[in-house]
Amino acid sequence: MELVVGRVAKSHGIRGELVVDVRTDEPQERFARGTTLLGRLPRGAGERSFTVTAAREHSGRLLLSLAEVTDRSAADALRGTLFLIDSAEVDSGDDPDAFYDHELEGVAVSTIDGVAVGVVDSVLHLPANDILVVRTDADREILIPFVREIVPTVTLEGIEIDPPPGLIDDGDGDTGSDDDAEDPAR
Repeated sequence: MELVVGRVAKSHGIRGELVVDVRTDEPQERFARGTTLLGRLPRGAGERSFTVTAAREHSGRLLLSLAEVTDRSAADALRGTLFLIDSAEVDSGDDPDAFYDHELEGVAVSTIDGVAVGVVDSVLHLPANDILVVRTDADREILIPFVREIVPTVTLEGIEIDPPPGLIDDGDGDTGSDDDAEDPAR
């Protein structure tokens, strides 16, 4: 699986520097001088390898110079390019509370009482908190706030949740999928 570590936002200056929106917690490692980056070009134009010649911070963003990009026109052509790495290259390390999104995808989710809920489909990163997108056996999507009060146990073997009433069902054990229920708003 490939992970996005950066996206070219625009060109900067006339010498081909790129403004990159960083999507990694280790930009100094991923964009180090001499590093080879795999770039997925925009508009389905394929993939290309690039060699980093310089990287520096500028106004909260990363300015990147690549050996293969020497002028503004070449830099403009790369707008929207995604820089990728293989997920096998990353590891969440020794911190028991740190996980990468791709490590959680496919992990089974159950309640603290042992009732199966589904599997993690993806993780959304929102301003207030992260959200686990859980896909049920009935192909229903449940959005679970990824906060300790609701998700007390997270391991790569399984995730336990303590959902408040109504998060998974309507409180009566009904999943809310009864299409014959009368809607008081009608």
